[in-house]
Parts: sequence; C-alpha cells; structure tokens
Amino acid sequence: MPTFDIILNAFITLLVTIDPIGNAPLFLGLTAGMSAVDRRATALRGLLVAFAILALFALTGMAVLDGMGITIHAFRVAGGLLLFYTAFEMIYAQRQERKAQASEIAMKNEIANLAVFPLAIPLIAGPGAISATILLSSDMSAQATVSSWAGTLVLIGVIAVIMLMTCAVLYSAEYFEKYLGITGRLVLTRLLGVLLAALSVQYVADGATALLRQ
Repeated sequence: MPTFDIILNAFITLLVTIDPIGNAPLFLGLTAGMSAVDRRATALRGLLVAFAILALFALTGMAVLDGMGITIHAFRVAGGLLLFYTAFEMIYAQRQERKAQASEIAMKNEIANLAVFPLAIPLIAGPGAISATILLSSDMSAQATVSSWAGTLVLIGVIAVIMLMTCAVLYSAEYFEKYLGITGRLVLTRLLGVLLAALSVQYVADGATALLRQ
C-alpha cells in the first residue's frame, strides 16, 4: 500500500486540479434555466462520466493516448477549442434561446450533451486532472509494496471520494440561484462565459506552447 503522505499528496493534487468549488459557478451558468431535477441529473451524469474517464487513465496511464498517437498537450488544445465554443454561446445567450424553443425530448438530449461536454470534459476531467491522474498512477504503483495494482486501486478510491465531494458542491449550487434573480443570472452567465473563454485560450496556449517545444 502507498504511504499516507503519498495518498494525501494524491488527494490534494486531484482536488486542486478538479477544483469542485471553482466549477460550481460555471456549472450554475451552464445549466441556467434548467429545473432542479434536470440540473442534478446533469451533475450526476457528468460526475459518473468524469469518474469513468479518470479511473480509465488511472488503470491504463498513457497507454490509451499513446495507442492513439495523442499527446496530453494535443488533448489540452482540443479541449480548449471546444470550451471556447461553449463560452461563445454563453456570452451571446444562444443556449438560452435554444432552450426556450426546445421540446422536452430536446431538453433531455441537451442534458445528456452537457453532462459529457463541457461538464465531464474538460471542466472536471480536464487535461490537468487527466495528466495528474496519469502521473499519480505511475508514482503510486511504484510505491506500492505488495502489488502495483494496490496503488492503482487506492488512487481510484481517492478519485471516488473527490467525485462525491464535487457532487455535494454541485448539488448545492442551485441554492445560490434563488438569490440572483433573472438579471443576476444573466449577468453571471455572461461573466462566466468570458471567464470560460479566457480559460479556453489558456488551455490552447499551454498546449500549443508544449507542442512547439517538442
């Protein structure tokens, strides 16, 4: 089993990179206009997808990306570009217009789409969390005294705990909406759209810089 210090380091590293508190206002802006049930369904699906992704990389490490010929830096650029598209829609309220015209079936499809992108990827299981998971998987497997699988299983357990914490944070995010009102929600959505755009540009810049250095 890995030592307590290594487990604590893994917990803190993943907690910082996943950033549940930082993602809560982004989640609130992305799901503006949804009912509480739909919002919680989106959060739960997104967290399950994110957990599956991070657990997969904990088990396989770089084998998946290497097998497909994809570097983590290329993944960062792609995630940044996709995130910028979502930010553009938030700033110009195109998502709100689509929701106003959508039927119940279309809304369910929208919930499923939001759960995968951008909630699960790249906000929760983003390039930073994936790269941290890959590095931690290697370190914890090497430190395991009995079997390398012991370190991997401990890491998956750490990921599960952080997902539960993130779930609690996202579930409580809806209560903040009651104090915002329509005007406050519109301002928040556009402000978060700008922040998302800046975040996406940073993703692309970091990924492109790393690719050029190779």
